[in-house]
Amino acid sequence: MSWTEELVSELGVLWSKGLSTAEIGRKLGVTKNAVVGKAHRLALDPRPSPIIHRAKPVDSYNGPRCQWPEGHPGAADFHFCSAPVVEGRPYCPDHCTRAYMPPKPASEKAASRRAA
Repeated sequence: MSWTEELVSELGVLWSKGLSTAEIGRKLGVTKNAVVGKAHRLALDPRPSPIIHRAKPVDSYNGPRCQWPEGHPGAADFHFCSAPVVEGRPYCPDHCTRAYMPPKPASEKAASRRAA
């Protein structure tokens, strides 16, 4: 395709009006990608992304997060706990109590050996 001065001028007008690249392409009889490429080469002002970014909840803790898996890997709702962790551990206090068993007292160890 050949960009004539007339098409370039029309591209600039439509671009400044805020039309989408697809709309501009339809009006000019070119593809959306042709519009994007030409706009880039002409150094036209950048456009905001049409992708909607959802704001994530913000909390004040920015340190390491709990890596306890919740759900089944591959499932749509699979995620990690992501609560603040216990220092030196990969899990939050709740999941540390589930992941780490306290050592048995020496008297219990001796009793279990005698029973065996």
